[in-house]
Amino acid sequence: MAEPAVSEQALSWSALDALAPPAAERIEGPANAQATLRLFGQPEASVRVTLFRDHHAWCPYCQKVWLWLEFRRIPYRIRKVTMRCYGPKEPWFTSLVPSGMLPALELDGRLITESDRILESLERAFGAVGAPMTDRRVRRLRDLERLLFRAWCVWLCTPGLGERQERQARDQFQQVARQMEKELASAGGRWLDPDAPDGASPGTADLVFIPYVERMNASLAYFKGFAMRVEHPGIDRWLTSLEQLETYRGTQSDVHTHAHDLPPQMGGCWSNGSEAQQRMALAVDTGAGLDELESRWASSAAPVTVRARALERVLKHRRTLLARNPLGDRFDQPLRAALTAMVLEQPVTPETGSAAALRYLRDRISVPRDMPLESARLLRQVLESTAALDGDQQAEPLPFEHRFDQDPRPFLH
Repeated sequence: MAEPAVSEQALSWSALDALAPPAAERIEGPANAQATLRLFGQPEASVRVTLFRDHHAWCPYCQKVWLWLEFRRIPYRIRKVTMRCYGPKEPWFTSLVPSGMLPALELDGRLITESDRILESLERAFGAVGAPMTDRRVRRLRDLERLLFRAWCVWLCTPGLGERQERQARDQFQQVARQMEKELASAGGRWLDPDAPDGASPGTADLVFIPYVERMNASLAYFKGFAMRVEHPGIDRWLTSLEQLETYRGTQSDVHTHAHDLPPQMGGCWSNGSEAQQRMALAVDTGAGLDELESRWASSAAPVTVRARALERVLKHRRTLLARNPLGDRFDQPLRAALTAMVLEQPVTPETGSAAALRYLRDRISVPRDMPLESARLLRQVLESTAALDGDQQAEPLPFEHRFDQDPRPFLH
């Protein structure tokens, strides 16, 4: 098959603007990371809750509370705060919460911290999602989640593991993961929560597990070459059930975001250097993603919609993206070339010397902060394919001990 012809002409910004859709509905539409108010058809005067959540929509404890509010359809406001590994904490927030820890929640004027305490307070005010946090079955599952978390941390975050120690850490993790699969099977196979609402949506017990299982799946693929969804089909079915739900997908991150944002949060994540690990990490870092190991969305969105959403989100911040790129204003044509290639599905040659700048942006797309997973995957792929037309020059490696390159402040206006 002949290779597609390469065009020399990138569309102008005005032509790209004409192809972009309006911004998605944030207040009443599906769950999304950009909203500052969610109403679920209720009047704004009914709002009793304010969720203090991270700008990056990455914090696992925030995700737990975020999901609860979305599945329970409780109207709420969102105030966004910077996590420390991305930049300085806002003084207005530390005056409210001196520790600066997220999430925090205001309910009827009362400030509550720590995600489990927040969920318990929300249940008392609005009723539970499935079995309540105080149910003995849910308490037992919460204990299991902590065991799984600890086994994951030992395997992922212990430097210098020898071959035998690596095998022991993997075995311990899989032993606990199989316990989770047994709990899923005993509850009917779809959800962990035996009282999940009408079987169509997860319950609170599931919401407790979601954030870190999502991160386990991503990090163990990237750092250990471990295909959790293949090795543990019961967990795979659970994740697949979640991924059919638009509410969950609005909060879901991807392997690239997790793999590069976890190390500074966890104090380091360590690769085992296996052939599978190197192959998976390369696929993630070059924008290809991990296909069904990453997600099994049954998306109703047409490819043109996926492209259009990525275009709309880049256009919103294009001036800041140009200002913060190593090429500065010279990144204008390469960025237009990549976006043109994406929307017209035809390669466009970028200006010479732009490969590293295109890869700089490729590496800094954050899901779901910037856009949904499918759109981000497509945009990363087209940034890489456009960069490859110019050469193999790479951007500076992403920092491992912090992510100050992701400081949200320039993007807030």
